[in-house]
Amino acid sequence: MFITKLASAAALALVVTSTHAQDAKPTDSQIAHVAYTAGVIDIEAAKLALTKSKSAPVRAFATDMVRDHSAVNDKALALVKKLKVTPEDNGTSKELVKNAEASRASLSKLSGAAFDSAYVENEVAYHNAVNGALETVLIPDASNGELKALLVTGLKIFQGHEQHAEHLAATLK
Repeated sequence: MFITKLASAAALALVVTSTHAQDAKPTDSQIAHVAYTAGVIDIEAAKLALTKSKSAPVRAFATDMVRDHSAVNDKALALVKKLKVTPEDNGTSKELVKNAEASRASLSKLSGAAFDSAYVENEVAYHNAVNGALETVLIPDASNGELKALLVTGLKIFQGHEQHAEHLAATLK
């Protein structure tokens, strides 16, 4: 039940991103904000896992999420500063934040193995949705070559996260 809700939220975020792209091509400042927001959301989820989980593999995964997403977001901030671009909040980033808040609220109510399983399944669904948005909307629609390159690098890292989360989820069953 919880996993289905989280997967639906992640799928909704992807649909919103895709719908936004069909209506009007997102600007680089909107793309940068969506990508940065997605990273912040995963960092916050990982920090929650670090406070709640007692599982060494789950904690190690969460530590990786904080490290990797923070590193990519730091590079994104440096790039937008260099390019003198102001990230622009938009419907997609707002929807991502709204869904993330609901997911964190649901996760916060869980503990032990139930939390670990729900957190990891959320990570699978979330990375799947964000990776799909990167592949189909954000990377193709990015105009700036440096932004596009950063998104491609992020996608490679986040595809590894999705695979890691899938493997971890299988071990928790």
